[in-house]
Amino acid sequence: MSYNQLDLNKTYLITGVAGFIGYFLSKKLLEEGCTVIGVDNVNNYYDVKLKNTRLEQLEPYEKFTFLKVDISNKEALTNVFKEYTPNIVVNLAAQAGVRYSIENPDVYMQSNVIGFYNILEACRHYPVDHLVYASSSSVYGANKKVPFEETDFVDHPVSLYASTKKSNELMAHTYSHLYNIPATGLRFFTVYGPLGRPDMAYFGFANKYFANEPIRIFNNGDFERDLYRDFTYIDDIVEGIERLLPNPSVGENNVPHKVFNIGNNNPEKLMVFIETLEKCLSNALGREVLFEKIFEPIKPGDVPATYASTELLKQAVEFKPETSIEEGLQKFSNWYVSYYNVK
Repeated sequence: MSYNQLDLNKTYLITGVAGFIGYFLSKKLLEEGCTVIGVDNVNNYYDVKLKNTRLEQLEPYEKFTFLKVDISNKEALTNVFKEYTPNIVVNLAAQAGVRYSIENPDVYMQSNVIGFYNILEACRHYPVDHLVYASSSSVYGANKKVPFEETDFVDHPVSLYASTKKSNELMAHTYSHLYNIPATGLRFFTVYGPLGRPDMAYFGFANKYFANEPIRIFNNGDFERDLYRDFTYIDDIVEGIERLLPNPSVGENNVPHKVFNIGNNNPEKLMVFIETLEKCLSNALGREVLFEKIFEPIKPGDVPATYASTELLKQAVEFKPETSIEEGLQKFSNWYVSYYNVK
């Protein structure tokens, strides 16, 4: 199946532009000559310095405009649509993190539910060619059947974060049905890489090691029944999104809304991932790295396995993520050692 190439004459609005995926996607589009309007509230959920570093790297591009806007502020967001009339919108702004949703549920409702509703309303009143938005592999909850397929039953989320992402899919479907908004939801599977999110396990493990602290592993120390994760390297995520942007899909009953998994289709045991990270940091530093490990019970809201079927994505845009964890974690490790100037 053939797919359309990116249209350089269109205006791309990317929310969450100071975030991990938002930054890399914006950078790729800008490198190709697209006009990008970036929106972010630059909150302090994690180190703001990292967010500012990403923004600083985007600022030199002539076709980049940054607006400090919170998507949960309806008036401010509507003004962005009114002034810049984007053709394609990628909503990556969200309160991330499964465990944090147990401690601070308010911010999830504000950003992920109200914020997304505001995005849909703006797309309704200022029609767009395509709305692409972040969902999450966490919608699959504790599903036992693997790999996870987009047609699987996902009505039993095990965290508030997952509930907000599932509600985004339902809201997008409704708006597509009522107002003919072409929309695509992407269920991301554990995205990692350089300049990533410090709240993610691999980044936290590196931080702990260099702070001479043990790492905590929430798998009961049960190596036979270890947690499995479908780790997806950032470049693969960006490639998948970029291919989808000019190619809205039609779902059931001719509603222009479809959901895709975007994952590596190759789950790794958490312990294998940790051992690989130790090797990659060793390579980057030129000396052996071994984490001190403390094993603890699985946390509430964590799921035993994430494993993506990527057949639908492959059919739609002839793409399947392929970066190995060895390659991806080496790039992360090299960046980390250089960015934090660790010896």
